[in-house]
Amino acid sequence: MKHQIFEPDPDLAAFVKCYWTLESPKEKTPARNTIVPDGCMKLIFHYGDEYQHYTSDGNSIMLPKCFLIGQLTQPYEVAPTGETGTFFVCFYPDGFLPFTSLPIKEMENTAIPLEQLFGKNGQETGQQILNADSTSERIHIIEHFLFNLLTEKAHVDYIVKSTVETMLTANGQLSVSELSRQSQVNRRQLERRFSSTIGLSPKQLSKTIRLQATLKILLTQEVTTLTGLAYESRYYDQAHFIKDFKEFTGITPKEFYGDQLKMSLIFDSID
Repeated sequence: MKHQIFEPDPDLAAFVKCYWTLESPKEKTPARNTIVPDGCMKLIFHYGDEYQHYTSDGNSIMLPKCFLIGQLTQPYEVAPTGETGTFFVCFYPDGFLPFTSLPIKEMENTAIPLEQLFGKNGQETGQQILNADSTSERIHIIEHFLFNLLTEKAHVDYIVKSTVETMLTANGQLSVSELSRQSQVNRRQLERRFSSTIGLSPKQLSKTIRLQATLKILLTQEVTTLTGLAYESRYYDQAHFIKDFKEFTGITPKEFYGDQLKMSLIFDSID
């Protein structure tokens, strides 16, 4: 598998975390993969073969070639139908709001075709990206598209943005009450602002960030015991850790050790 990450234009860097590409022949790609929630909405362009999504009831649906994946609150299983060639636009947790007029909350756990989000302009832009000859050309096309959307409206909730930065710095280990105190916004108001701006509650995003930080430790460091890791990540106890881990990945930490191929090809920490 070939995986590359690219930085956005500085004038988009407040909204777009990065661009990245994933390329792999079918024989080197796991048959089923889990996209783990990471708090980031993504525009996804399959310039290779299509992917299908396995729903919670065991059925499968073909994903569009160009779409937005909304905020995930559960594992999202996908499978390649052939050769993988994918271009991603990864937004910060609060980064997609300036580019859409649709309610962020309604996009949860959903793949939305580009034409549904942006009409004919979105459809044409998606086709241009699919037909592009290089990643640099794809980045040029999507940045032109995003800049045009930004000129129409560019709302930034700086309370939400600063609170997200606090969450990331603390690896999701602060309580909502502490976040409310630091932001000087009462809890209910903070929850409303998060819901409309990010599509997740402060508690949901904190859980996502903490789990992502824990996954990063599992993937990059030697872990002596899962109990020690649970306490290091500030989980109440090991049962709490296992519950959250399975909620977001679909497997237990022990199963993760036994079969890392079940983890996402699109795994990307938002730190």
